[in-house]
Amino acid sequence: MKPTLVLVGRPNVGKSTLFNRLTRSRDAIVADIPGLTRDRHYGHGRLGDKPYLVVDTGGFEPMTKEGVLHEMAKQTRQAVDEADMVLFIVDGRKGLAPQDRIVAGQLRKTGRKIILVVNKTEGMAYSVVTAEFHELGLGEPCAISAAHGDNVNELVELALADFPQWQEEEKKDKHPKIAIVGRPNVGKSTLVNTLLGEERVIAFDQPGTTRDSIYIDFDRNGHPYTLIDTAGLRRRGKVLETIEKFSVVKTLQAVEDANVAVLVLDARNEISDQDAHIAGFILETGRALVLVVNKWDSLDDYQRDTIKSEISRKLSFLLNFAKLHYISALHGSGMKGLLPSIDAAYAAAMVNLSTPKLTRTLLAAVEKQPPPRAGMARPKLRYAHQGGSNPPLIVIHGSALDRVPETYQRYLENTFRETFELEGTPLRVVFRTGRNPYAGKSPAPLSEADAKRAHRRRMVGRKKYG
Repeated sequence: MKPTLVLVGRPNVGKSTLFNRLTRSRDAIVADIPGLTRDRHYGHGRLGDKPYLVVDTGGFEPMTKEGVLHEMAKQTRQAVDEADMVLFIVDGRKGLAPQDRIVAGQLRKTGRKIILVVNKTEGMAYSVVTAEFHELGLGEPCAISAAHGDNVNELVELALADFPQWQEEEKKDKHPKIAIVGRPNVGKSTLVNTLLGEERVIAFDQPGTTRDSIYIDFDRNGHPYTLIDTAGLRRRGKVLETIEKFSVVKTLQAVEDANVAVLVLDARNEISDQDAHIAGFILETGRALVLVVNKWDSLDDYQRDTIKSEISRKLSFLLNFAKLHYISALHGSGMKGLLPSIDAAYAAAMVNLSTPKLTRTLLAAVEKQPPPRAGMARPKLRYAHQGGSNPPLIVIHGSALDRVPETYQRYLENTFRETFELEGTPLRVVFRTGRNPYAGKSPAPLSEADAKRAHRRRMVGRKKYG
């Protein structure tokens, strides 16, 4: 296993900034606001030929007994239990705080290896800024600046010094990335925890609990998956906080990065225009889709019929290809068929379609229902081939294809979908009109021999036909 480095500290000491520096990414949202990170956030780093895992955690408030801060502390403790090395981060500019002493005491009880990291020391004398932190009894403090990169490589070298060389494994086959999306407080994080079988992300009855997109690898029956827990998407007019705007961007990026999106709806609330907008964005990005109606166990028969009617009316544009599941993520009911539907949607999105089969399907569809005539010309569809995947893209070649109406294009999409059983993914059909390569060009001059043969043919014609 790669060594796992876990970043721990009180709020706003620079853990997420260091996470981004170690992973050479911008995956963690960074702002000068305490308590921004809430869930565990995993990333991959490398120093030379030494790879490692790094885990960002929320601000550690070990004495809090309830609320979101208590849930954040539980997440941090779980991360420390997984750690090979804990990087305890303190703020060099604000100095030693009483909470640092409490956190240090909690970490000592775990028995994990700990490095004390004094952050934000750019432009300061290291011996002076680290002096007061010796009283924590965690050994020699390591002064760094995560924002500027000062001494970060030296910190990683120190953290990895006692670990043996890790052998790289061969890259595994590609596996589904699944983005769990929806409005705030519909149960996305609860669904993630149920799929994983553990409390991996904070699930709290408060809108906006999840702020960042959390990538989680897991394995089920020998098949690898990556789940992406995302922040809830509200209407633009209600997104007021700057942090929430960052969260929305992260969610949209997660959908684009995923292969399959699971759109979670709340059965206890009516299907809103925002639900339809989120579904529309997923379709625009071309991602495979599975629909989930959560909290289904809390409804009576009349309420269930009402929700089904609303889905048929407001989300009808999804129902011709997306599977629909009625579940309770909290109690686990209705979950049995969800992963198989995700697998089917992923397989359909990544399918490889042969050109001969596509062309035969196209010609059969044209024979059954030719495209309508447009003026003096009728579009001619000659052959088809696959132009891409996720979503599957089918390119049709022919002439006058710019005159093919949208209704006929939808007819072809449905024909391809039914023939190749592409369940769970949108399908795109584009047309390419062929062009005469000699159009607008002067003919090449004839050779002397060809000119003589042409002259003889003309003379024979004149004698024969006068």
